Amino acid sequence: MAKRPQLHVREYWHKSRWHKLIVILILIITLSVGTMYGVARWYIRAQASKPLQLGVSFIPAYAESLGVDPQQTMDGLLDIGVKNFRLVSYWDQIEQTHGSYDFTQLDWQFQKAEARHAKIILTVGLRQPRWPECHMPDWAQNEPINQWQPQLEAYMQAVINRYKGSPSLDKYQLENEYFLKGFGLCTDYSRQRLVSEYNLVKKLDPGRTVIVGRSNNALGFPTGQPQPDEFSISVYKRVWDAGVTHRYLEYPYPAWYYGWLAGAQKIFLHKDMAIGELQAEAWAPNLKTIKEISLNEQNKSLNAQRLKDRFEYGKATGMREIYAWGAEYWYYRQQVLHDPSLWNVAHQKFRAN
Repeated sequence: MAKRPQLHVREYWHKSRWHKLIVILILIITLSVGTMYGVARWYIRAQASKPLQLGVSFIPAYAESLGVDPQQTMDGLLDIGVKNFRLVSYWDQIEQTHGSYDFTQLDWQFQKAEARHAKIILTVGLRQPRWPECHMPDWAQNEPINQWQPQLEAYMQAVINRYKGSPSLDKYQLENEYFLKGFGLCTDYSRQRLVSEYNLVKKLDPGRTVIVGRSNNALGFPTGQPQPDEFSISVYKRVWDAGVTHRYLEYPYPAWYYGWLAGAQKIFLHKDMAIGELQAEAWAPNLKTIKEISLNEQNKSLNAQRLKDRFEYGKATGMREIYAWGAEYWYYRQQVLHDPSLWNVAHQKFRAN
């Protein structure tokens, strides 16, 4: 039998350039993923002894859109043990008329929180949670930025001066996913404006923590200015893919991926990270609203088991401050659809916290 010619290693590499590149690429990916996972495990272990702080975002306008009473909704959340709220201060609601501020709605939220010794993260600035993201009043819509920016900062000053004396006010969130251009009706993303707003908040209330939120699933680290006291990140797991598959899409990121983001940020920037929005409401398909789809359809993106899993996923990231997104929706499911399943899960989680 004829012997097969042996290919020396050096000849092999010269003759198999593509194979060589593939092997190198696999080694780089393996090393990168291994490093990311190692950082994540370090961060998760380092945070494990710290107390878990669960909270919710609460937006009265969203409760109203679902057909439930906002004050009763907040009362219900307090009753099931929610002690941490992220509130909004929409510019177009507070200053509907130029120079005239109406704090009625935000006042009662602070009063309820203070009466129950709850803590508040107050979002300030132009871009705040929920559509259309940038909540500019009609009277400022057609003004150039050199006119509306000073008016925006005057409104921010009025908000901060009104509530900085509240014992419930814990932190400020400045804007919301400020640099995210793919979502929301916004026109200005200049870093200069964000820096100016940050300096304003710190000047008016220097002793309180200021948070800046990162975009969901964004790679990289926020090394530019401003450098806030803390960062937050949004975590969404199950959405409707309107562009390609036209099906519900489950993001494949393991919990440790977010642990890596938080851990690497802790190492390089020495900044803490929280989950500012943990998806905890259904996602309606085909640009519909929640009220336009059936309960069965809602359950395809969020049911009681998924909500339990979502809380566990948030905890598995290692981050110890987690704010659920969709608490008004839980109340709507209970009061309007007569389905208390999500409310009961939330009750169990917050009472145990």
